[in-house]
Amino acid sequence: MPQMAPISWLFLFITFSIILITFNAMNYFSFLPKSPEMTQKSIKQNPMNWKW
Repeated sequence: MPQMAPISWLFLFITFSIILITFNAMNYFSFLPKSPEMTQKSIKQNPMNWKW
């Protein structure tokens, strides 16, 4: 059974690393967060006064 040369393992590692970094960068930059004005209006404060 033939074995892979070390340069082939290095090429595979570099290839999969580039694919992983590219995929993560695309997912990171494609996310659009909501504007902070909308999130602050939706926060409802309900103070709880405990009377022991």
